[in-house]
Amino acid sequence: MTAHSHRSPAAAGDAQHRYDVVVVGGGAAGLGGALALVRARRSVLVIDSGAPRNAPADGVHVYPGHEGTPPARLLATARAEVAGYGGEFLAGTVVAAERRGSGDFRLVLDDGTAVEAARLLVTTGLVDELPPVPGLAERWGRDVLHCPYCHGWEVRDTPIGVLATGPLAVHQALLWRQWSEDVTLFRHTAPEFGDEEYEKLAARGVSVVDGEVTGLEVTGDRLTGVRLAGGRIIPRRALATASRLTARADFLDGLGLKPAEQEWGGQVIGTAIPADPTGATALPGVWAAGNVTSPTEQVVGSAAAGVRAGAAINADLIAEETDRAVAARRAMGTPPAAAGTGSGTGAGEF
Repeated sequence: MTAHSHRSPAAAGDAQHRYDVVVVGGGAAGLGGALALVRARRSVLVIDSGAPRNAPADGVHVYPGHEGTPPARLLATARAEVAGYGGEFLAGTVVAAERRGSGDFRLVLDDGTAVEAARLLVTTGLVDELPPVPGLAERWGRDVLHCPYCHGWEVRDTPIGVLATGPLAVHQALLWRQWSEDVTLFRHTAPEFGDEEYEKLAARGVSVVDGEVTGLEVTGDRLTGVRLAGGRIIPRRALATASRLTARADFLDGLGLKPAEQEWGGQVIGTAIPADPTGATALPGVWAAGNVTSPTEQVVGSAAAGVRAGAAINADLIAEETDRAVAARRAMGTPPAAAGTGSGTGAGEF
């Protein structure tokens, strides 16, 4: 099937549809990979659940040429570009994957739909597991934040809090200090800081508040303060916290691919599918790109990783197709071509 033909994937019990590549996940990485592949004239299906991680954010940042673009608009534009080259889309969640005897992959969706592919590109991203503080999830991506490069400019020069959950909290507070002179570090459930850490915080004017955070104060749909266990409220306009970054990859269990723990500064920050710089995983035929394999990657980096993986997948398919062509040629008894004796017409002529 060429990338310009269209068909609907099979429902359960119907004949399977086979693609060169199925991309699982329709974010920046998945659409970057799909775009590279459809332009390489590959048949591509993108399966997406429609729940992007950055949906609550007002805009995508530090993406040259797309600064401040709402995430939904960026994805809609990219989907239209992929579709314009013949790429196909299917709404749903992949719940199981297996390798067939032919070497192809079979994917089953939550509604029973099944598709097959010669190669897989996994770009399912991750889930942010937030500290169990009431109100955090409702404000996530709005004024409860994680990345200063994504959100720092928007809350610059306002009172910012940092919710400590582990030993990396001091680093996080010092980082956010770049965007505001009014930064308060809530020690919350983190271990006691060392003398050197307190000295650094004091030198940069970051105050430290002991006591567990029990909730947020919100006025007019805006964060106004952080509430402590004793009832004290510290006025804040933004609260930064680190989430646990858990790869969305349960469906890969059937293929024997499991996420590995990811560490930063000696602390486990989440999980990811191990992959090399091209996105190739330990299982031949499966690539991964974006946050599912690089938890701290930003949108622009995820898009680039998807493109790299798409190019690597196309090269892998070309190598396989060439091997088959050579085997078929030999099976017909055609002798190997001597150097300089190509079959093109007009060889050696001007």
